[in-house]
Amino acid sequence: MKQKTLLATAIAAALVLQSWSVAAQDASSSDANQSSAKSLETITVTGSRIRSVDVETSQPIFTMDRAAIQATGLTNVNDILARMPSAGTPDITPQDTLASGADVGGRYVNIRNLGSQRTLVLVNGRRWSTSLNGLTDLSTIPVAMIERIDVLKDGASSIYGSDAIGGVVNIITREKFDGAEANVYYGQNGKGDGQTQNYDFTWGHSTAKNSIIVGASYQNTDPMWNNERSETSYAQGPRHPNAGLGLGPWGRVVDPNTGNQYVINHGATDSGNLANYHLYDPTSTADKYNTQSDMTFRAGSKLKNLFLQDRYKLTDNITLRGAANYSTRDTSSQLAGYPLQTGNTGLTIDPNNAYNPFPGNSTEFFRRTVEMPRVTLGNSKLAHIDLGAEGFFQFLGHDWSWDAGYTYSQNKIRQITTGNIYLPNAAKALGPTTTINGQVECANVADRAAGCVPWNVLAGPGATPDSVWSYISHVGTSRQTSSTDDYTANVSGGLFDLPAGTVNLAVGVEHRGEKGNFRPDAADSAGLTTNLASAPTSGAYNTNEAYLELDVPLLRDLPGAQEFGINVASRYSHYSNFGSTTNNKYSFRWRPFADLLVRGTYAEGFRAPTINDLYGGTGQSFETFLDPCDSKFGAAASNAGVAQRCAASGVPANYRQIDQTGAQIGSTGGGQTPVAFLSGSNSNLKPETSITRTLGLVYSPHQVQGLDFTVDYYNIYVKNIISSVDAQSILNYCYVQNDPSFCGRFTRASSNSASLVNGSVNSLNESLANLGTLKTEGYDVGIHYRLPETAIGTFRIASDSTYLTKYETVSGPGAIPVTPVGFMYGEDGLYRLRSNLQVDWAYQAFGASWTIRYYSGLKDQCYTATVECSSPNYTNAWWGMTGMSQKGSVAFNDAQVHYTAPWKGTFTVGVNNIFNKKGPFYYAVTTSGTGSSPYNPAFDIDRYWYVSYNQKF
Repeated sequence: MKQKTLLATAIAAALVLQSWSVAAQDASSSDANQSSAKSLETITVTGSRIRSVDVETSQPIFTMDRAAIQATGLTNVNDILARMPSAGTPDITPQDTLASGADVGGRYVNIRNLGSQRTLVLVNGRRWSTSLNGLTDLSTIPVAMIERIDVLKDGASSIYGSDAIGGVVNIITREKFDGAEANVYYGQNGKGDGQTQNYDFTWGHSTAKNSIIVGASYQNTDPMWNNERSETSYAQGPRHPNAGLGLGPWGRVVDPNTGNQYVINHGATDSGNLANYHLYDPTSTADKYNTQSDMTFRAGSKLKNLFLQDRYKLTDNITLRGAANYSTRDTSSQLAGYPLQTGNTGLTIDPNNAYNPFPGNSTEFFRRTVEMPRVTLGNSKLAHIDLGAEGFFQFLGHDWSWDAGYTYSQNKIRQITTGNIYLPNAAKALGPTTTINGQVECANVADRAAGCVPWNVLAGPGATPDSVWSYISHVGTSRQTSSTDDYTANVSGGLFDLPAGTVNLAVGVEHRGEKGNFRPDAADSAGLTTNLASAPTSGAYNTNEAYLELDVPLLRDLPGAQEFGINVASRYSHYSNFGSTTNNKYSFRWRPFADLLVRGTYAEGFRAPTINDLYGGTGQSFETFLDPCDSKFGAAASNAGVAQRCAASGVPANYRQIDQTGAQIGSTGGGQTPVAFLSGSNSNLKPETSITRTLGLVYSPHQVQGLDFTVDYYNIYVKNIISSVDAQSILNYCYVQNDPSFCGRFTRASSNSASLVNGSVNSLNESLANLGTLKTEGYDVGIHYRLPETAIGTFRIASDSTYLTKYETVSGPGAIPVTPVGFMYGEDGLYRLRSNLQVDWAYQAFGASWTIRYYSGLKDQCYTATVECSSPNYTNAWWGMTGMSQKGSVAFNDAQVHYTAPWKGTFTVGVNNIFNKKGPFYYAVTTSGTGSSPYNPAFDIDRYWYVSYNQKF
């Protein structure tokens, strides 16, 4: 890993091109052919379309080569990128058990904490497949085919177009490979779950004209389960095992005459007899259920991939290229059985049902179907084809390069959900009954003929026969398809020479079409099941784009200016849905003396709304949140202004929020809503826009060979953010920040009911809008030193850090800024400092590395004002609760050793988190609504060991 600079590139390119230009004026045709052959050695560097004879660049680029990738001991691209100090928590993680939608199960990257949708992913400089939500699933890219990964930590919309706001990940695959290579890998967590097996095989052959590479890989990662470790066994963590419990599996009914609630005695099956019940106490844990025990902590996956790449030299100056990739991903996650109740389904027990303890009345009930956990099985199939040609020619006395290509990607996703209930059949099973031959049967003859079986729903676990589950259960299937057609053409080369070097130009055009659709299960979409309902999605758009990039060397070999040059780029984009946008970028490089490079950029960027942003159907979710109007744990408890606004909106005095069990919440962790909230698209969305500023230096003292220091400052401002504001934020914006534009997004109950109390939020809309702004700034610092070779081997030290000075979001005009630097902000850890320190050693056939990954401490919400609360009186303008808990820093240590045998076989053994370090409990993670226990999804949860063997042939 190292930071790259363009200064050496500019000097080398200027000298080489100048000599070619002179030679071209006098040389014979054979000399021209030799010049063209030399041109073939130039490459395009990430962040620029101008070809260069070197790989260095003036922009801040973080590079991981094959050796660095292998040293991580990781087998997924997303996990490897997550190790970067500048990486944040992806939009969807394997830990987000309650997340819904076709993208669940994929693996994503998030640069600068700006979101996965604002990070552009390229493979060999060309766009990879994206979903309807604009997310790129990195698990579809096989690690075995990767030569290196470049991460441009800068805005690049002027070169690449939409999405390149937070940065660009460019995955470079192997171009030439002779022979064969096989890898076998096995790893597992200290608790014995999460086992990973990886097998891959690569074969390649190169001749003077042709180079072909074929690869195949298979990976299986088992899920990790909440009940395997104390840190994840309880909703609010092991210190509070009785908190956050959910609705129990023992039937609970509401007395239609008094409103009292009764729970059937555990183990009793005669549910029609009220004598078998006891009065329900919402403050007791006896009749509740620990849903975490049935849930996956981090979902498993199975990946298969086939890869083919070929390059054919048609002439000395023209090369044809082609690549094809086909991958499949299977994932599985599990939730506890559905919290079935009258309030969220409309079901009641019929007055004439034999199992009704209140005969003659339609009886409201509650019951979790723990016998039937909800399992989501995802299958994703990606086909990616990339065809093109490239070459060189002479023009204006300089060498020029060109390329033209076509890329097609199609991603098909199928999700199967089990464990949900088909409500029409459940209504019949809870309907009127009759007795036939001493057996309770459904009274309706037609229903009985269609398979209706009476359901003794209140009897609890074990009392429902399989015939009933077969009758009332539903298996839902939803499908999503997205595809991209991308045509590109580029040309670049030298225009003329200046005293400081050659002025280079790159121009290009692109036409891209995006289309896709989502077809939810018909019964789910119609609201006939307990699965979250969603509407179909279908849409398409296309874009025509053109760009220009100009690189001008202005000064060279002068006092105070060994090198000075500028680079200007501009891209025009016309979208069929919202119109046009032009984005420019200006950068400079200045070397005042030989050892020091100063660099800087000013870049405009944008992110176009995705198909799902524009045309997505309405969806549902059950979120966990803390109501600011809760009189004990909400902001109203300590903020008179919030209390006044709550009262003005009709919230009763001393209002207490309740969870799905009907109990009052017991901490700042809040509770899960008993009713589904809605989310949806907006066809009138405009693109997000951004401005990125960077300023940095690279210092390589000639007195110490192999030593480099880099410091880069970044400042990113994003406006017109396309966002679906979650329930917690909507309520905080309305009451805490007093932004009335959010107050119309929800309603409250005006009276008590079986599942809600007067004042409870009974509907909430999280539909998309161009809302607010985001600002972030900080520093990237790198120190890399390859020591001189010693008698005991070669040592290399690398330190890479990101220091975050600002992260500010504003929901809209006049809203109070949210500044969560140093906070656990939902699932996102906005660390003030994140750093990696790695020491590598190599001696003959042996090698080893030790890595320390450091995360600075974070502020978290208190569990209560008196429990796990270091600052009980803490508050700020955007903090929607009372008190703050400071959590300490965390450092994880990784070690790896490897040995290469004489027969070209390499044995590797490694341990990540070698000291089995555990992170703190963050209660903000629980209230983020993802279904996770209070553990940071970016942290290791166990010691993880692995072994691998690589054989080259």
